[in-house]
This record gives sequence, C-alpha cells and structure tokens, in this order.
Amino acid sequence: MTVWWLLLALSSLSFSAGFPKSNKYDGYKLYEVSGKARSGAFAETFSELVKNAYYYQLFSDYKGGSSAKLMVHPDEQINFVKLMEENNVDYDILNRNVGLTLSRQFETNRMLRESVPYNGRLGTERYYTHDEINQYLEDLAKSYPRLVFLKTVGKSYEGRWLKTITITNGDARRNKNVILVDGGFHAREWISPAAAIHLINELVENLEDNADLLLDFDWVILPVVNPDGYEYTQLSADTRLWRKTRKPSSADCIGTDPNRNFDFHWNEEGASEDPCDNTYAGAKAFSEPEALVVSDLIHSYVDRGQMYLTLHSYGSLILYPWGWTAAVPDTEEDLHEVAAEGQKAIQEATGTIYKIGPSTTTINYAAAGASDDYAFNAGFPISFTMELPFGGEGFDPPASDIDHLVKETWVGIAAMARKVIQKYPLVQK
Repeated sequence: MTVWWLLLALSSLSFSAGFPKSNKYDGYKLYEVSGKARSGAFAETFSELVKNAYYYQLFSDYKGGSSAKLMVHPDEQINFVKLMEENNVDYDILNRNVGLTLSRQFETNRMLRESVPYNGRLGTERYYTHDEINQYLEDLAKSYPRLVFLKTVGKSYEGRWLKTITITNGDARRNKNVILVDGGFHAREWISPAAAIHLINELVENLEDNADLLLDFDWVILPVVNPDGYEYTQLSADTRLWRKTRKPSSADCIGTDPNRNFDFHWNEEGASEDPCDNTYAGAKAFSEPEALVVSDLIHSYVDRGQMYLTLHSYGSLILYPWGWTAAVPDTEEDLHEVAAEGQKAIQEATGTIYKIGPSTTTINYAAAGASDDYAFNAGFPISFTMELPFGGEGFDPPASDIDHLVKETWVGIAAMARKVIQKYPLVQK
C-alpha cells in the first residue's frame, strides 16, 4: 500500500509538470443516463444515437433496468445534453475528461512495472503483461510439478502462445471432473486476467484451504484468450479501450469480437456484420484463432466438464444461457441455483450485489455467438459469464482496486464451485 501511494504522489507531480502527452480521448466525457429512459420513443432514439461510433461509445446499456453509461466525443456533447433535456432524461457526468484519466492510469501502470518487476509470482499490486503471465504459469509448473501441468493450446493471430494451466491435488487420479475457466476475451478488460491469476494462486498456493475444490475436480484455466488485443491496450492511453482481436477484418478496420465468433447461432441478434463495430462477429464462425482455441478446449473437456466460467468486465453480473434468445434452458433451475451461491457469498463477504439470470433478459439485449452459450450447448451443465464490477471508466479499474476486486471474485467462484461439486459428484468408472 505504501508503494501505491508513493507512486500516486509521483504520478501527480509528473502531471503537474505537463506529462504525459495528450491522447485521442482528451475532452471525452463519460455520462450515465437514467434507467427510467428505457421506455417509449427515447429508447429507440438512444439506440440509434449510439450506433454512431465516431461520436459515441456505449460502455453499458440498460442492464437489468439500470442506467446506461456512454462516452461522448467533445464535438457532440452539446447536442447530447440538449437531447437529454428535450426528452426530460436525467443524466450525470461520471468523468469530465476520460483522456486525462487514461493518461494518468497509463503513467501509473508504467511506474508500477518499473517498481514491481516480475519476480516469479504475480500479486495484486499491478496489471501484468501476457508474457509475464505465461512466464508465471511456466514457473508455477516447475515449482509444483505434482500439482500443476502446463499446456500450449494454440497461437494468436500475431503469434503469441496461448497456454492453459491444469491444477490438481497431486493424487494422480485420472478422469476427474473438470471446471474450465478463461479470461481476457475482451482486450480492455484487464481485471479479467487478474482475477484468473488470483484464482490460480488460491488453488495452488492455498491448496490446504481449498482441498475440497480439488478432491474430485481438476481446474483448467486459460488466463488470456485474446493476448494480441490485451497487449495492444497496454501500448498507450490511446489504445487502452480497444476491445477486439487484432486480425484485420477489412481494408479499413481491424479486429473481431471473439465473444461473437463462436459457431452457435453465429451472426444472429446482438452481433454486428460491420467490420468496424465492437461487436463484429467476424467473416465466418471461428474466423479468429483465439475463439477456435477456446472451442477446442470446450470439446476436449466436455465429457468431464461440469462448469464453464468465462470472466469479463463489467456489470456485477452472473449470466447463464441463453444469450442468443430470450428463451431459457430446461435446466434453468440448476443454473440459477449455482449462480445464487456465488451471489450470496459475495454479498455476505463484501456487500457487493451481483445480479443473476439468463443473459438476454438480464442485460436486455442478445449477444449471439458467445462462448458461454457454445459451452452449454456442447454439454457443460453449468455455464456462466461473470461480469466483474465497474471500475475506472468501466473496463479499467485502477491498480489500487485490483486486490479487493479479485478477492471478491474468488469468493463467488469458490462458492459456485462448491455447489457444482455437490450437484455433480464424480462418477467412478
């Protein structure tokens, strides 16, 4: 904590001296629009408004009746405010200069990397690069050869290795049930890989406290699905809010939303055909090698898999299928029962309230072609997207928030895992 406050003070001094340089988000404002505005003609007007990606970037829609958050270009702010007032819509300004905030965060992260270099472990002091995360997985496998097994499962478009870590209790029993977890689908959601790393730490470093989670279950974890995008967001404040992969999608645009790229109701409602959109589904299903890697993992473990969990940000949500339709699975009661355990545990531990439910109806929009629907359809009886809480501008909690967010997330994951273990005991063959 002392290191953090010292860095914050130094960062403030550097900004007072005029550093770092401005970025493309300077002058952008982050607004919160009242959830009461969902009904009537304004809802349609709002939906059309945010399609103009040059002036508007929607960070969250009216999830579960809550307010919407969006970032507005400086040249459009007068028109936006006028529209709100003409429609008697309440709004708040959450950030008056997004660019300045991102620049400060970028400088702080740079200083933290210098002051807290990788030393064989990954703590919660800062965000780590993809190379550092992979190195940690390798070091962990060497340090705990009976508990941890590393596997290279594919390569990203730009050639980065995707690696999973399998965590066992070391009893050498084969064919245990499996919990499959991934993070880092969307590049800007840095807290997702951080939560996956903390999960790994808890299972390996605190094995004694979590022995029940590994008695009849192995955990397979892929911390960063989209390493190219993740690394791109760490280049500068200009790139911090990038969401997609980095494979060119047209002559003018780069990237596909990997969580709209799965071959289950691909390119249906909630996915875009515009290569420049943040929710672009891709030229075809599994056009992105990163999505194909996750698909291969799902099919590799589906015979033993009892829970698939994908970590995202943000929204404080535990979502289950379906995301492509408002319909719900026949086993909704089972899904809801497990999600409720996570919800309850988090609220009791920290007071944070997670909303749970089927994806489409809980967040009020469809998202076809997503990994959780794909895993559930493939045969995982429990399949969740866990959206971690709001931070920073939404997707970018400052480094000072990492510790409490990932620990809170772990509380929920552990509670859900224990319910899964109870519901789906190992069947000896």
